[in-house]
Amino acid sequence: MAPFYILLGLLLLPCSSSANDTLAVGQVLAVGDKLVSSNRKFALGFFQSGASTITSKFTNTTSTANWYLGIWFNQIPVFTSVWVANRDAPIADNPKLNLTTHLKISSDGNLVIVRDEVVIWSTHITNNSRIRPSINTTTTSVVLMNTGSLVLTSSSSDQALWESFDYPTDVVLPSAKFGWNKVTRLNRRVISKKSTVDPGLGYYSIELQTNGNGIMLKRRKPSLVYRTYASETSSILKFLPRVKKVLELVPQTKGVVIPDYVSNKEEEYYVYTSANESSSSFLLLDISGQIKLNIWSQAQGTWQAVLADPIEVCTPPATCGPFTVCNDKAQPSCGCMESFSKKSPRHWEFGDRSHGCVRDSPLYCTSNKNTTSSTDMFQPISHVTLPYSPQRTDLATTHRNCEEACLSSCSCTAYSYNNSICSVWHGKLLGVNLNDNIEITSEDTLYLRLAAKDEPILQKDKRKPNVGLVTMVWFASIRKSGHYWYYSI
Repeated sequence: MAPFYILLGLLLLPCSSSANDTLAVGQVLAVGDKLVSSNRKFALGFFQSGASTITSKFTNTTSTANWYLGIWFNQIPVFTSVWVANRDAPIADNPKLNLTTHLKISSDGNLVIVRDEVVIWSTHITNNSRIRPSINTTTTSVVLMNTGSLVLTSSSSDQALWESFDYPTDVVLPSAKFGWNKVTRLNRRVISKKSTVDPGLGYYSIELQTNGNGIMLKRRKPSLVYRTYASETSSILKFLPRVKKVLELVPQTKGVVIPDYVSNKEEEYYVYTSANESSSSFLLLDISGQIKLNIWSQAQGTWQAVLADPIEVCTPPATCGPFTVCNDKAQPSCGCMESFSKKSPRHWEFGDRSHGCVRDSPLYCTSNKNTTSSTDMFQPISHVTLPYSPQRTDLATTHRNCEEACLSSCSCTAYSYNNSICSVWHGKLLGVNLNDNIEITSEDTLYLRLAAKDEPILQKDKRKPNVGLVTMVWFASIRKSGHYWYYSI
């Protein structure tokens, strides 16, 4: 069965009153209209996404579905968008939306979304002096191509003034260039969605680096690179030959998905084509931080992710949010640390785990000028990767000293003592992954600070599927400690 969020988008799609592939000067595309490519494969129009009730430990709010201008597969029964224009400028729902909101070509030759006579999105081509002289606003039109690219053209120019393939969202379609223009410096960066119902700018991105160092896959906030694919100028492990070998091993892609690499004076980019024009596929940077090649299965009526990288869900940084443990062997892979609960279960349902988890019980810690008193305890979480941004505390030379160093600061949330090195963390804990002996092989132990009142709960339920629980240690300490900052990935 198709995921709920995809069916939601399908149900909220407007009925079409237009089926052309072109919008000319003087014409408008209103809510309820759509352009359809001449091969009937793609459609452009306004669609709704995001209606939900968000429940958390602190709030309970209901939001209406916002409107977006986008491109989707026209003949596939499961609504799947491949490009969104106003992904970070959603249009609030309104009973008169079809009268107040539309797409048109403006007097300066730009393609714009207008609501109540106010431009909320534009192609901004007039800011580009390289192509401005070629714009003839009387002969400008926009066409939805058979490839799925929306192209703004003028009969007075043999070049596209603007096209959506140059400004991807989270999808790369067959024949779309993934790379950069050496003349204009345009780089076609792909950024994941926020969630399955929010196409806004998400937490992961991928781009071809302009310095010749290959493709970089990274977490945006915090900024952490977790995959680098070697360039075609590399002496070993070149990206294209590796991709070709993998595609030949998969029955659905063998001889069908054909990748290529181009580098000349003007451009450097990767591209892939499909040998079967009747098939439908797309490359997606998923909200999980994984790159997935999806192919439509007519027999099963679903999208099939035939390839994914990284293979492990827990490899992308902070994929589960703060105060969580990621376990690739569990389903679902993300879970709250002991004595923590999901801050917003509804966000989690739609794949947005950025809010993570929050404490069930507040810590007890008081501090004055020279002393700190606390009855908090520590729970070891074994065989995990340690969180980002630790503080190294050189004055703590024993395990006991390290524990006391954490307790001596009311903001300290965890510590680790390994190979005579004491590290402490303040604030949110991000990037704790359980050892799966595949991509994640850490044997470290993180000591999580918990409130004393959590002890009965922990004694009753000492283990969760995604956390290695060993023992509990109690401490009440009065001590000052010295430390300095350093950064670690």
